[in-house]
Amino acid sequence: MKKRFIASIVTVAMTLSLIGCGQAGTSADSEQNGTQTAESAGQDGTVTYKIGLCNYVADASLDQICDNIQSTLEEIGKENNVTFEIEYDNCNADANVLNQIVANFIADDVDLMIGVATPVAMSMQAAESDIPIIFSAVTDPVAAGLVESLEAPGARITGTSDYLNTDAVMNLIFAANPSADKIGLLYDAGQDASTTPIADAKAYLDAKGIEYVERTGTSVDEVSLAAEALVSDGVDAVFTPQDNTIMQAELSIYETFAKAGIPQYTGADSFALNGAFLGYGVDYANLGVETANMVKDVLLDGKDPATLAVKTFDNGIATVNTETCSTLGLNFEDIKEAFAPYCTSVNEITTAESFN
Repeated sequence: MKKRFIASIVTVAMTLSLIGCGQAGTSADSEQNGTQTAESAGQDGTVTYKIGLCNYVADASLDQICDNIQSTLEEIGKENNVTFEIEYDNCNADANVLNQIVANFIADDVDLMIGVATPVAMSMQAAESDIPIIFSAVTDPVAAGLVESLEAPGARITGTSDYLNTDAVMNLIFAANPSADKIGLLYDAGQDASTTPIADAKAYLDAKGIEYVERTGTSVDEVSLAAEALVSDGVDAVFTPQDNTIMQAELSIYETFAKAGIPQYTGADSFALNGAFLGYGVDYANLGVETANMVKDVLLDGKDPATLAVKTFDNGIATVNTETCSTLGLNFEDIKEAFAPYCTSVNEITTAESFN
């Protein structure tokens, strides 16, 4: 993943009636026209917005979000005759590096910060600054203390959530195998994104009187050992939420489960891309698009993050890895028929390292 580069996405010249003598108009003028004053305006009248974009870790899910944020902002720039200068960085799950990245964004006086994943959003929120923040892929922004409510965030931060309907995933497990009586839960206990889905999964299984086994890990090696332990535990299926630690390890563990005849059900299609039997939930490409649209809402349309509702999405798409399905000895058409009553669509995918 590239470090600390500035990507000037698009520069299109524009003459604004609000600009005189090479300077942007007043805040009052901007508010009257429904937009905020940009960070800078060149001598030719070009309006530029500086964006600080920080990714939590490189994996298929979060990289897909960042790619779509940047490509969508490019389109928005062309459509609105503005420049978005994106200062991108990746903290690689290191809290100290993350805090320094945020400090650099503030020192660079960016117009807006984008935080991809809960830890990044929380670090941006904690920093002493009045720079608006748009987050992405935050599973439970209320529980994380980022917003007062989804409808009215209440401060300088809002964004998009990848909230997972855990009950829906559990329903798919038992649709495929009604006799399953032991479920494995694989996650990183330190990942905020896993807290609520794992609690929901336990509540669901407790209500059905189904036994479950928890295995956790904080690194690829630990997750690999946890996966092997679940095979030894004799579980009938494994559930993993949208956990970035497990996502990083997925290419190392999917064959462990597939060869043991254990389907792994996960909280994002990127897991299925990396070999898991099934990914269910938010379309992460769309999450990136909508995050970029919220940047436009704030910077170009003058909307206040405090009153701009958090965007959530219909978690209705099941993505099945057909190669893994075959290894498990399952027929895709039978699985598709079993899943149909519990989701809006059933998609196919094959194993790859990243999305095209």
